[in-house]
Amino acid sequence: MLDPAGNASLPPIPGKRYFTIGEVSELCAVKPHVLRYWEQEFQQLKPVKRRGNRRYYQRHEVQLVRQIRNLLYIDGYTISGARNKLEMDAAGDRGDQVGGAGPNQQSIRHLIRELDEVIALLAD
Repeated sequence: MLDPAGNASLPPIPGKRYFTIGEVSELCAVKPHVLRYWEQEFQQLKPVKRRGNRRYYQRHEVQLVRQIRNLLYIDGYTISGARNKLEMDAAGDRGDQVGGAGPNQQSIRHLIRELDEVIALLAD
């Protein structure tokens, strides 16, 4: 799921149940305002909000933040492309291949989506 090479420079995630936004910021090398923005862009990223609207991230969400960071900063995906990649990965984990499409057809669809994004960027 995660690219170990991309996270090599990041500190290990402690064995805690909940993390504050400041802790996640340090663990993932991402500023808190970026984390708040990503919450709006990625449906999977939903930290628990408690007293005073404070955010508390669970371990799987910290790992998701690291994965999003890798997709955007290391692999060069756009927000839209990273969102699609995460959704496709989640669908693949559940075995929800659309219309019984095999891995080759799914890869081709993914490639077409990425090429459409590149065309849209070049058209701007």
